[in-house]
Amino acid sequence: MMKKTICSLIISAFVAVALLSSCQSSTGKLENAQEKVEDKQEDVKDAQIELSISQQEFKAEYEKFKLESDAKFLLHEKNITDFKARIAKDKKENRVKYEKKLTELELKNTDMKKRLADYKENGKEQWDTFKEEFNKEMDELNRAFRALTNNSK
Repeated sequence: MMKKTICSLIISAFVAVALLSSCQSSTGKLENAQEKVEDKQEDVKDAQIELSISQQEFKAEYEKFKLESDAKFLLHEKNITDFKARIAKDKKENRVKYEKKLTELELKNTDMKKRLADYKENGKEQWDTFKEEFNKEMDELNRAFRALTNNSK
């Protein structure tokens, strides 16, 4: 009987040690999981800060680009007005030809203004592509206007 009692005490002690060690292991896993969650939350906060900075940089770049483009648009409008005044004295057939071309340039100028005003942020790559194409079209518009004014002289 004593042997049975000692054996059952030993087995009980062994089970208790096993249970305690498994509880400590679970506690360690829980702490590890909690640390991972905190790290991920910190990563999310960092990403949100980076996104906010990126959005602010885009807005600043867009506003600068828009101001520069608006200045070009105003110059185009002034040149168109001046050119209309200059051709008012030309022969009717020349005036009609120039006015038709001026109307096309005015429409292009207006269309480009609208496209710039309607642009919505869609990522850095799309912005760079938009800006490159827009600048190319602006250069073409400038060349077309110069060609028109040079031809009229």
